[in-house]
Amino acid sequence: MKHVDPASLSLRDLFRIEAEEQTKALTQALLALEKDPAQSDMLECCMRAAHSLKGAARIVGIQPAVTVAHAMEDLFVLAQGGGVVLAPAQIDLLLSGVDLLSALAGQGEGENGFDEDIWQGDAERFAAALSSAPVPCEAAAMPPLPPVPAATEKTALEKPGEADRALRVSAENLNRLLDMAGESLVETRRLAPLEQSLLRLKRMQHQASAAIDALKAALPADLLDERATAALEEARRRLFDCRRQLAGGMDELEASNHRTTNLAHRLYNQALMVRMRPFADAMTAFPRMVRDIARELGKQVRFEVLGERTQVDRDILEKLDAPLGHLLRNALDHGMESPEERLAAGKPAEGFVRLEASHQAGALQINVSDDGRGIDPEAIRRAVIARGLAAPDTAVRLSEAELLEFLFLPGFTMKSDVTEISGRGVGLDIVQEMIRQVRGRVRIISRHGEGTRFRLELPLTLSVVRALLVDIGGEPYAFPFAHIAGAMKLRADQVRTVEGRQHILIDGQAVGLVGAHQVLGCAPPDGVPEELCAVLLGAGEQMFALVVDGFTGGRELVVQPLDPRLGKIKDISAASLTEDGAPLLIVDVEDMLRSLEKLAATDRLAPVGREIGVEAAARRKRVLVVDDSFTVRELQRKLLDHHGYEVEVAVDGMDGWNALRHGGFDLVVSDIDMPRMDGIELVRRIRHDPALKALPVMILSYKDREEDRLRGLEVGADYYLTKGSFQNDALIDAVIDLIGESAA
Repeated sequence: MKHVDPASLSLRDLFRIEAEEQTKALTQALLALEKDPAQSDMLECCMRAAHSLKGAARIVGIQPAVTVAHAMEDLFVLAQGGGVVLAPAQIDLLLSGVDLLSALAGQGEGENGFDEDIWQGDAERFAAALSSAPVPCEAAAMPPLPPVPAATEKTALEKPGEADRALRVSAENLNRLLDMAGESLVETRRLAPLEQSLLRLKRMQHQASAAIDALKAALPADLLDERATAALEEARRRLFDCRRQLAGGMDELEASNHRTTNLAHRLYNQALMVRMRPFADAMTAFPRMVRDIARELGKQVRFEVLGERTQVDRDILEKLDAPLGHLLRNALDHGMESPEERLAAGKPAEGFVRLEASHQAGALQINVSDDGRGIDPEAIRRAVIARGLAAPDTAVRLSEAELLEFLFLPGFTMKSDVTEISGRGVGLDIVQEMIRQVRGRVRIISRHGEGTRFRLELPLTLSVVRALLVDIGGEPYAFPFAHIAGAMKLRADQVRTVEGRQHILIDGQAVGLVGAHQVLGCAPPDGVPEELCAVLLGAGEQMFALVVDGFTGGRELVVQPLDPRLGKIKDISAASLTEDGAPLLIVDVEDMLRSLEKLAATDRLAPVGREIGVEAAARRKRVLVVDDSFTVRELQRKLLDHHGYEVEVAVDGMDGWNALRHGGFDLVVSDIDMPRMDGIELVRRIRHDPALKALPVMILSYKDREEDRLRGLEVGADYYLTKGSFQNDALIDAVIDLIGESAA
């Protein structure tokens, strides 16, 4: 939040700020009254909010807002006196009035910004509709509600902690404060190595003193005259004085280290709390949204929010609105059954959708759950086959967890019809992308017929990460603890080889062994180690054991974003500094898992301890296949592999661009229509890159119009073929024409 001087704001700006807060309070109170119209504190809250808005609008001179707020206030006063009980129809009208007030507050000044006559007409129609709304018959028998003492009432307009003194501080200053606090936290760890070096010095002094004693005992008595004896005693005395002074200094350093570390932790925690906001701050719009969508769909839903006071990093909280909105809409449209369906299934007519936030094991966990129909794995399997995302024989073997992952693919949807609420296949891919941006992960737990839960696991803050430090090729790398399944040391006899692939057994499951040097493209160390250090990545059948050179230990790292000019670096998410100030890279575990899966799918896993080697790479010419269709990628891979070419695949243009910058390829075969980056843009980037501009590129597309072919060739493609070429040798002939036959 940027610092704003109220004196610099116009009256309309001030009204806009007040209207934002008051309309939120009105919405929350009206939704509460819809569940229980007899809540006197909520009626009082509504009346005060409407009264405040009316007064503010009158001062600013926005007459339509005065008309709307006055009509609402009259109804609230009538309800407080027992003259009416607010029914759902009246709640609908009042909520539309809240929307009208929000719209009025957002109107700009000037001739083109606000036409008061048009808005006044809308306001008067609202007031007339509100005054003519039918009064429920039970209102006549309802006794007047007791007045709420103004001195003791705590309305919804009051927020926890509002009695505390508040200051406006810019987001930039808050970020700088937290960064400095995080750096101080890391800096305190530099004292530990110093303390260890002084301890070693103390031991060396003790050994020197013992050596002098041994020398004195070994020398013949006739050589130890008074002068030599005095010199030895002086040396011993000086060493003793040094040891005593060193011991005192070490005690002081230890105490100082303890105090400094404690202070740094307190400073960081306090700075972090300044950035924190309650989870409820991001939830204000969701109760209304859930109510409106449920009514539109004809479904009965009880919406629950738990953990409203859970503290969330402001930057993460700001990114939650769209993902949580998508998950809630999916729960209402896809998950929740109609009342008739629920009754037929033995469920109550009213279902629930629950949004819950909590801190678990040093991380933020958010659950979006419902008790609806759940997700049918077989329906996903049929959709996967129908959309050509996997061959039928492959789809049959997919586990339930693997099938659920398809829900996160862009454009994937289980609905055959498109509505304003869902059905376009847009949503879950956005959720997953946001979670990856903040170094989190999302999981789906579903029981068909019983309900679904989406679990979002997020870091508490984006500034500091707890990570496992490892050594790979003489360089330090960090694996965030939240993204690894574990770490272990392996003996040589634990490694098994089946059909040329190495693996280990973990709980009876075979886990593939992959060398980090192969993934990152660095040289392995000389010699064969006695034991292997492995970091476990992924889960279930998609777990890998990544072999590194050694473990350095766990650390808290201040995250430093990479220069945006570098773009997305394959397998790397950010950078940091070690205790001695040396730079290190933080691994993007999700990206590395995709790299591991591609290596495994293309049979290119090299045995651990043996480099792929330049000679092996030279025997087979390398082709990069870029296509967002799993089926097309596999067809091309098998066809090219059959003719002796080494093939690597990429799922879209961005993935292909990252692969090109980190591996030497002889040819690129790319589709055109792909998410994130299309084939035309990929070819354009290749032709503008000094290191890649001479690389042969072939476009293979379903588009067979002449203008499409010319467009591809104009940006620099060497060949343009249609995907019908799979039926003959045109693809292989074109590859041979461009790069020749494979040497293997």
